[in-house]
Amino acid sequence: MRYTTAGESHGRALVAIVSDVPAGVPIDAAAIDRDLARRQQGYGRGGRMAIERDQVQILSGVRFGATIGSPVALVIANRDWDQWLDVMAVSGEPVDRARVTAPRPGHADLPGVLRNRASDVRDVLERASARETAARVAAGAVAKALLTQLGVRVLSFVTRIGEAALATEPDPREIDADAVEASDVRCPDDSVAEDMRKAIDAARADGESVGGVFVVAALGVVPGLGGYAEANQRLDARLGAAVLSIPAIKGVEIGDGFAAAQRPGSLVHDPIVYEKGRGIVRPTNRAGGIEGGMTNGEPVVMRAAMKPIPTLIRPLPSVDLETLEPVDAARERSDVCAVPAAAVVAEAEVALVLATAYQEAFGGRCLSDMLEALERYKDRLPR
Repeated sequence: MRYTTAGESHGRALVAIVSDVPAGVPIDAAAIDRDLARRQQGYGRGGRMAIERDQVQILSGVRFGATIGSPVALVIANRDWDQWLDVMAVSGEPVDRARVTAPRPGHADLPGVLRNRASDVRDVLERASARETAARVAAGAVAKALLTQLGVRVLSFVTRIGEAALATEPDPREIDADAVEASDVRCPDDSVAEDMRKAIDAARADGESVGGVFVVAALGVVPGLGGYAEANQRLDARLGAAVLSIPAIKGVEIGDGFAAAQRPGSLVHDPIVYEKGRGIVRPTNRAGGIEGGMTNGEPVVMRAAMKPIPTLIRPLPSVDLETLEPVDAARERSDVCAVPAAAVVAEAEVALVLATAYQEAFGGRCLSDMLEALERYKDRLPR
């Protein structure tokens, strides 16, 4: 299952085309809209989210509520486009107010204009904007619809914003999903969530932005997805690349990740035991559900670090691209903190990778064939 997106931050719309979607997958536009709304929410979001009301329009690939085996095309309108008709016009002469010549540190601005030999940073920042992730969330909702039929659930929660962090990370199998969804910072602990809000408020008062850490997990995944023989088959590499592709994500770990480097092997690797009725299981999940590039039957657990948003209320020093004189970096409307939103985007990316892995293992032409193949596979596993 592959996706392609198109569209600029202040253009007419965002577009996602999802290819290789099996036939027969139930698709509910309202479910896609719920994920789009989850991406828009979160304490510390900027003024843009007060304007947009993201809703999907399904253009193709779905008939009578189910996929038909052709690409699924999705469109999300940008309501703010009405205020940018001259700046983002597809024809005519450029307008003066449209030009940006002071690239922002930490953004794609400078490397983008140098690569493209552009004279206007807006040519780069419009596409590099995290607004594009709304299209990814819509695409990921199609993958989630397939995974739901296969018995897999993808979830996320935030463990840190700035210095405010959970003392102990909960097991994703025991997480209170309702509490996470009710929290405007996607944190399952109310007292820590309040500390996170204070960290965001302090950053806003100082003209700063703030990052954090979130967990994304997949429950109900069967063992053996992915591969060990070639680099491009390894599921941990594919999951890591997918989550790192999200703007501002600077670090990803699976299971214990970097902490495993500090411990002896006996405290890193998960013992293998057999339990009648459950089969071969692990009493611990330090590997995060991935061993040797493949799922091992335990929950897939990833952790991602998001840097602070690079657009600051108090801009950092920059250089004017026309005069090469020192100036303050350009300012665009932005968030103080977008960690909760990034967690929702990561759900979409993880779902797309896992959906593809299931298709590779059990066939990807139609849902009914996949379900039959999956049941045969489960039946031959030790129980």
